[in-house]
Amino acid sequence: MALKLSRRVERIEISPTMKISQLAIEMKARGENLIDLSVGEPDFPTPENIKEEGINSIKNNFTKYTINSGIIELRRAISEKFKREHNLDYKPEEIIVSSGAKQSIFNTIMSLVDDDDEVIIPSPYYVSYPHMVSLANGKSIIIETKEENGFKITSELLSQAITSKTKLLILCNPSNPTGTAYSKKELEELIPVLEENDFYILSDEIYEKLVYDDFKFISIASLSEKIKNKTVIINGHSKSYSMTGWRIGYAAGPIEIIKAMNKIQSHSTSNASSISQRAALAALLGPQDYVEFSRNEFQKRRDILYNELTSINGIKCYKPQGAFYLFPNVSFYFGKHSGNITINNSFDLALYLLNQAKVAVVPGSVFGAEGYIRLSYSTSVENLIEGAKRIKEALQRLVS
Repeated sequence: MALKLSRRVERIEISPTMKISQLAIEMKARGENLIDLSVGEPDFPTPENIKEEGINSIKNNFTKYTINSGIIELRRAISEKFKREHNLDYKPEEIIVSSGAKQSIFNTIMSLVDDDDEVIIPSPYYVSYPHMVSLANGKSIIIETKEENGFKITSELLSQAITSKTKLLILCNPSNPTGTAYSKKELEELIPVLEENDFYILSDEIYEKLVYDDFKFISIASLSEKIKNKTVIINGHSKSYSMTGWRIGYAAGPIEIIKAMNKIQSHSTSNASSISQRAALAALLGPQDYVEFSRNEFQKRRDILYNELTSINGIKCYKPQGAFYLFPNVSFYFGKHSGNITINNSFDLALYLLNQAKVAVVPGSVFGAEGYIRLSYSTSVENLIEGAKRIKEALQRLVS
């Protein structure tokens, strides 16, 4: 019998950011002097108190299954965090802990989206959103945002995208890949459209702690009770506490949706790692010095890389308020060539920089935004300066 994969698998592809990362890892393994600006994770170690709790959990044999939705102590701590930081009331049973924020997003989409349901996704978007919608047999409706508007949707753009089949809006705030963040006023302008239409909101807030220039992050669910009752908030510990490998994410929302997510999770991964859950609890209950340290460090790095990039001829770049990415417009270099290499699109440019400059970046096309590349500044200042220098030199070798 000839192998035939399911149609759902054939509709998607492996995460392109993982592809670039794999190429970068292989080059490093060969001893090549590569600067990796593609990785979406903090380069700092997990704080000591969190690591110690993980070690103690192993020593104390906290290594068995937990209840599917997560240990009650952690869900209570998450509940208290929402109340303390956003004045949002969520009971522990309205919260589920998962193996990373990505699983929380997947569980939400699988719980809400039926065949042919439409999911509104602003572009540029996190690469996995449309693929997850496809796996749920839904249809992604892409709103193309504009660089000159800070890559943000407006009430007018949102209204134009809504149909009778709209089931969900995905809002990534602050955004991966652009770093854009919505002010309270900008979110409030969306509220009338969101309240008068019958669909849910998935608010991906994984970068909430990484905001700069005195920007104040606002969770959209905190703006009205009606919005809260139709919103699932996604968050986790990966970015805020440098815990990417610990795989801890969580969701908070209407209890019926959380119950549905609990059912799905019970038949897929079951509970998140018991050890990681205890470490995540220590992160929330322990000192928060690391959060402010990393925020300040990332702001400094953002400014350095932004200044270096915008000094390169032909590059324009929106200066973001959050996350740890820059998303420069590189379309000036399309159509140019070096030897037998021609740059036709962002993927060509990413490969050119990888091979000719030994700098790894991610093409904007994978985020639904051709003409851009994504650079992560979650690496040392020395790497950022050297990486920008290499990029500049490689681009200068391109001619019309």
